Amino acid sequence: MTDLAQYGIAERFLGRVRFAEPLSRHTSWHVGGPADVFYEPKSGSELADFLKALPANVPCHVIGLGSNTLVRDGGVRGVVVSLQQSLDRLEWLGGKRVHADAGVACARVARQCAKWRLGPAEFFAGIPGTIGGALAMNAGAWGSDTWSCVSEVDVIDRTGACHTRKVSEYRWGYRHVDPPAVGEWFMAARFEFTNVTDSATQKIKEFLAQRRETQPIGDWSGGSTFTNPTGDHAARLIESAGLKGARHGGAIVSEKHANFILNEGQATAKDIELLITHVRSEVQRVHGISLKPEVLIVGEDCA
Repeated sequence: MTDLAQYGIAERFLGRVRFAEPLSRHTSWHVGGPADVFYEPKSGSELADFLKALPANVPCHVIGLGSNTLVRDGGVRGVVVSLQQSLDRLEWLGGKRVHADAGVACARVARQCAKWRLGPAEFFAGIPGTIGGALAMNAGAWGSDTWSCVSEVDVIDRTGACHTRKVSEYRWGYRHVDPPAVGEWFMAARFEFTNVTDSATQKIKEFLAQRRETQPIGDWSGGSTFTNPTGDHAARLIESAGLKGARHGGAIVSEKHANFILNEGQATAKDIELLITHVRSEVQRVHGISLKPEVLIVGEDCA
């Protein structure tokens, strides 16, 4: 029986809290052990109240759609907060400005901005996650990235305090963001787009058709496994090292796109992590290049 006092969980939160929740239900790889506590706030203000009550010694993690995240088989200690079902406001603010909560799917931003004739936002259609995750890693597709469009963000810290920060407070680059303070999570962003376009919907269709043609869409994966090294592509390096189809247990390097590792249905997180390690080792041996994982690996191994 979970000791509720250990987590400072008031009775009013219990309807939105689950204990020993398998995180395989909440990640795109469909692997991962349980979270001690899994919490889905109904609003940002409720999340702030929850964090204020959560003891400082209890670890806390935040997830969205669970893409680009590998949860180890032993699960995650402490609290996992899921924003997918709560922070879902997407609003045109007038002019070329758009507000998007952290739980909004990136693909939804692309579609809605096309309707508003705002851009360039088409690239968001190629990001298999939420705005919160896109902000955290500066996700991008087709030559564009998230932070190029951001004007300011709303964040919440571990104590439940909320702040608004300008984009100038962050240092960002390819798949990388340096925040001005540790222990903060993105709650929302305001985007400033630079043009109005009539062809956005058509571009989205073309981008998605290209994605279906070249990537294993519909298979269980974490999205792109590695970032592209400067001047090259991770997929080319992996394929030329003879690693397409390489496997460990139920995990396999995609035959369609070498920078995707797939769960064929029976993989464990350990299978996937060991295959990631093998791919990095072989690419280092063959090409002398150390690939950097794009996926975030969290949690504990099984005892």
